Amino acid sequence: MYIKVYPLSDREKIIESRYPQYLTYDPVFGDHLQQVPHESVRKLYQPAKKVSELLKGHCLDGVQMQALEFVHSLHDESSVRLGKLGLSGSILVDLHTESSDIDVVAYGRENCLSVHESLKQLVRNKKGTIARYSSRDLERLYESRSKDTRMPLEDFVRLERRKFCQGMFRGRDFFTRFLLDWNEVNEKYGDRTYVPLGYSRIKARVEDDSGSIFTPCLYTVSEAQVLEGTSVQPITGITSFRGRFCEQAKKGETVIAQGKAEKVVERDGTESFRLVLGAKPSDFMISRPA
Repeated sequence: MYIKVYPLSDREKIIESRYPQYLTYDPVFGDHLQQVPHESVRKLYQPAKKVSELLKGHCLDGVQMQALEFVHSLHDESSVRLGKLGLSGSILVDLHTESSDIDVVAYGRENCLSVHESLKQLVRNKKGTIARYSSRDLERLYESRSKDTRMPLEDFVRLERRKFCQGMFRGRDFFTRFLLDWNEVNEKYGDRTYVPLGYSRIKARVEDDSGSIFTPCLYTVSEAQVLEGTSVQPITGITSFRGRFCEQAKKGETVIAQGKAEKVVERDGTESFRLVLGAKPSDFMISRPA
């Protein structure tokens, strides 16, 4: 029997108490991270291969058939080949239920941009199969997420309503994660060192949101002011490895954000500062139009 543990804090407690061998202090990131030794890996689940597997399947259930239909919709609209689209989440590991979401992964910068634009077009066509979240859907989503990321309902609804990476497909929740290909990642492990400095709340202006759809998402900011907590200057970026912070702010908007303040040290000793969101329920980012 399997159960899903949603809050990150609960997941960490389970790992600490039952599987401490999978927690290791990482000197590059200056924190304890979940790491599984290669010799302990029995199977590698790959989202893109899951699509191929389902395409060859003959006895698919309703959830799997809907997931494939959604992937085909993205493929047909964007012309991104199926090999650059994957299925993640519970469907990937065959633990889905009738109420499971469809979690899609797109690979490669240009492919991701094409898929994201296709989602916009599919939603705007209003053909009924792909739709943005309704007010009732957003209230339901808020009940789920607010346990792990706290923010006022009014702000949550306003920000989530304008996102295209998520929504409903034939009445089923979907979320699309956008990842760079490995040859597009300009950083290798150890190229930079990340030093946790404390916890901060800041106010800043978004100068560049072109990385907002990707995981990790990135917002380049200016005019950052530390309102509370650890004071570091200048903070030039806000980032998160959690999908809920994707498409959270747009260029030109002012944001109030709270999270881990971090120093980034390059190999040549050059330093910069950023805010990292998503590790604590108190982490948030709320944007306001310019």
